[in-house]
Amino acid sequence: MTQNGTPGGVGDAAQPGTGEVTATVIVNAPAPKVFAAFMDWERQGDWMPFTKVRVVEGDGGEGSLVEAITAIGPAALRDELRVVRVDAPYEVRVVHCGKVLRGPGSMRCTAMGGERTQVVLHEWFHLPGGAVGKLAWPVLWPGSKLSFKGALKKFGRLIEEGKL
Repeated sequence: MTQNGTPGGVGDAAQPGTGEVTATVIVNAPAPKVFAAFMDWERQGDWMPFTKVRVVEGDGGEGSLVEAITAIGPAALRDELRVVRVDAPYEVRVVHCGKVLRGPGSMRCTAMGGERTQVVLHEWFHLPGGAVGKLAWPVLWPGSKLSFKGALKKFGRLIEEGKL
């Protein structure tokens, strides 16, 4: 951390952007199991559509650099994220610090009764393209929200089926 509390090496990307997306799902599994499945970075491609994830620096914990490449046909989007905080089994915080995707994000697990866990994924992206990006966000947001929600539902289903 720097003196102002910003995670080292991520600069302005650590500040919330104007593109905000939140998705929530309830998983029928205990929080430690859900959290461990989320932190298995390489397996995130099992539930995030068209995406391959790998740890490129570190062990996947705090300070690690993770790369996610989402590709549909010849089009590919590279997302670099720095893991800035791990509070197992409750929360992991990241900062998207690539050239296109930038901004902080978090995944929180809240234990509920009956070995159920509420998972909340929250991202604050800096929108590329200046004023044009801000104008386009209301059109893009519903797709982002549906994509996040769909991915989290699949994540929960795979855990409940014992596949994650």
